[in-house]
Amino acid sequence: MDSMQRTDYSITEETARFMSGVYKWMCIGILITFGISYYVSITPSLIQTILMNKILFYGLIIAELGAVIYLSAMVNKISAMSATMVYIIYSALTGLTMSVIFLVYTKESIQSAFILTSFSFAGLSIFGYMTKKDLGPIGTFCHMGLWGLIGFGFISLFFPSMMTSTASKVYGIAGVIIFSGLTAYDTQKIKNMNIIGNEGTEEDHKETIMGALTLYLDFINLFLHILRLMGNRRK
Repeated sequence: MDSMQRTDYSITEETARFMSGVYKWMCIGILITFGISYYVSITPSLIQTILMNKILFYGLIIAELGAVIYLSAMVNKISAMSATMVYIIYSALTGLTMSVIFLVYTKESIQSAFILTSFSFAGLSIFGYMTKKDLGPIGTFCHMGLWGLIGFGFISLFFPSMMTSTASKVYGIAGVIIFSGLTAYDTQKIKNMNIIGNEGTEEDHKETIMGALTLYLDFINLFLHILRLMGNRRK
C-alpha cells in the first residue's frame, strides 16, 4: 500500500510539474503578444505600416494561421526547439495584428479586460485541473459553438450589417461562454494527455508547448470577447 501511495504521489508531482511548464510557456506567449502589441501601438510608423498596407496586414493573419496549422500538424516530426520557436513566432505575429485594439479601445478598458480575463481564466483553469468530473461533454458543446461563432464572424465580414449592436453583444456573450468552457475542458485534457515517465524528454517539451498554445488561444480569445463586451471605444 505504501509503495502504491508513493507511486500515486510521484504521478501527481510529475503532472504538477508538467502543468507548471504549460502555464509558464502560456504566460511567456501572452507577455510577448501584449508587449509587442503595446509597443506597436505607441510607434506611429509601425502602426501605420501595418494598418495602411492591407496586403501586409492580411499576410500577417495568414502567417498566424499557418504557424498554428504547421505546429499542430508537424509537432511529432519537428524538434522541441523548432516547436518552441514556432510558438514564439506565432505569439509575436499575434502581437502585431492585435495592436489595432489600442486604436479602437481606451487603454483603461484594455487593462480592465485583461485583469478580468486573468482572474476568470485562473479560476476556470483551476476548476478544470481539480475537478474529477469528465468535462468531455462541455468540450464537445463548446467546440460546436465555436464553429458557429467562426461561421457568423466570417459571414459578417462580407455582410457587415449583420453585426448590429445587439448582435455584437450576443456574439461577445457567446464567445465568453464558449471560451470559458474551453478553458476548463482544455486544462483537463492537457493534464490527462501528459505521458508519465517521459519528463525531461523532447516529447515532454513538445507536449508542454502544445498545451501552452491551446491555453494561450483560450486566453486571447476570452480576452477579446470580454473586451468586446466591456471595452470603452475611443471617440
